[in-house]
Amino acid sequence: MIPLIRRRATTSLQIDNTLYNSCSPLLQKIFAGRGVQSSQELDPSLKRLLPVAKLSGIQQASELLHRALVAQQHILIVADFDADGATSCALAVRGLRALGAEHVSYLVPNRFEYGYGLTPEIVALAAQNQPDLIITVDNGISSIAGVEIARASNIDVLITDHHLPGAELPDANAIVNPNLPADQFESKALAGVGVMFYVLLALRAELREKQWFSLQDMPEPNLGELLDLVALGTIADVVPMDSNNRILAEQGLRRIRADKTKPGIRALIQVAGLNQRTISSTDLAFMLGPRLNAAGRLADMSLGIECLICDEDSRCLELAQKLDSLNRERREIEREMKDQAVALVESITFDDVDLPSGLSLFDSSWHQGVVGIVASRIKDQCHRPVIAFARDGAGGLKGSGRSIPGLHLRDLLDLIATQHPDLLSKFGGHAMAAGLTIAEQDYQRFSEIFAASAARLIDDAMLQKTIDTDGGLSEEEINLELAQTLKTAAPWGQAFPAPVFDDEFAVVDTRIVGENHVKLKLRLSDGSRVIDAIAFNASEQEWVGAHAIKVVYRLEINEYRQNTSVQLLIEHAAVA
Repeated sequence: MIPLIRRRATTSLQIDNTLYNSCSPLLQKIFAGRGVQSSQELDPSLKRLLPVAKLSGIQQASELLHRALVAQQHILIVADFDADGATSCALAVRGLRALGAEHVSYLVPNRFEYGYGLTPEIVALAAQNQPDLIITVDNGISSIAGVEIARASNIDVLITDHHLPGAELPDANAIVNPNLPADQFESKALAGVGVMFYVLLALRAELREKQWFSLQDMPEPNLGELLDLVALGTIADVVPMDSNNRILAEQGLRRIRADKTKPGIRALIQVAGLNQRTISSTDLAFMLGPRLNAAGRLADMSLGIECLICDEDSRCLELAQKLDSLNRERREIEREMKDQAVALVESITFDDVDLPSGLSLFDSSWHQGVVGIVASRIKDQCHRPVIAFARDGAGGLKGSGRSIPGLHLRDLLDLIATQHPDLLSKFGGHAMAAGLTIAEQDYQRFSEIFAASAARLIDDAMLQKTIDTDGGLSEEEINLELAQTLKTAAPWGQAFPAPVFDDEFAVVDTRIVGENHVKLKLRLSDGSRVIDAIAFNASEQEWVGAHAIKVVYRLEINEYRQNTSVQLLIEHAAVA
């Protein structure tokens, strides 16, 4: 698909504030292009965090936890099996222990045996540990049956989640979720780890009011020491990086850069070969997050959680190396599955003309832990919602979907479930990502219904892939200093993307490196300096070998043999 290159529109901002005016004109333009209207939006001070009290259910949650601490009840954390779930779990364990809980443990479902959420099977497994209170992190909002069984077994339940609720809520003792109906919390973009951090803040305030710390003769903990976990989980979960999330992420990144971080995060940085002093949100998203996620995708997320909870450097490094090995295995599986998915897409036609507006893909050999990544890759390639399925081992198919701007995937699945109540066994998720389960014999039927339902909601404009850029750079601006500035200028992420630029270049030289990457030497069409560039997975692209190309690129810091230089990371190129 040929994308439309579109430069972001910016306005001239008249802001009398040294925080914003200290930015270079280029950086001001970049921030304006992301909708920044006030210098306050760039202030990462913790004092600017949205008030804890605005989260509905937060008071009930803090009172429930206070009672649990007073009675020294057994608190069991039930976590999701992705990076957000792992960081949420580690945050809960570390935070509750710091606040005085003496009996805190965790349980993370094996996705291949128990599936997602606080299911009745997970409650039965949890009951073997005799918990008094279950806290879900990054899950639970759709666990109607599981919560009912837990409460019937005299186990209290606190749900902390950020996924969209269904028509019915579980009958938990307390629920904290910014996406609950009528919730007054301004940011609906909190990740699961962000929700749990707010719960800990509320609990600390409750304990302070009840003079818990003086009664226990213990110091009041600094919960800011946990913000490295909050940053990692928030960025890795690809939630919209609104002002509140940018504060959480930036504060965590600053702790990591200053080496005030957990040994497990330090170990993950080491095995990824990153420079901790200049770590960025992009590094957390594309280097650390996948290593954590690999445990939940291929094995047991307990490996990732232990890495984040452990305080012994040597043990953390051992665990991080295991996670790194799993991530390498995951990449190999993903590469093979993506090739198969591409072949499937090429075989699909709709009226012998075009692909359907919504794509369903399935192969009996696919790994259910990797289908979400495959759906994301094909979505990027075809620019339409994609759901990839794998067998769940029990006669069903588990699907993981990714969507495009303008189509709310979870709402689309809700519509399908309403119109075809026998089709979806379960579903849930967000606007841009969702999961579901269907019977294998219903795959073809679902595929047709999904395509037809998507077509009714998608117009031609939505199917036009666009790449928004921040314009062009001069030859003088393409330098190492600017690359370093942009890398840490803000916590970039979903809805607040890292800067990308577009220009026309003359091609001085190209060569294939690795399996299918392309190294280039380029020169701006009106310049004289030769600039290094690299394009990954691009050896077969039509522009390779061209004399002049139009390039969409990022400025990247290339560190090689203790030499540091700027290079262009090519995201899209076409013959000029």
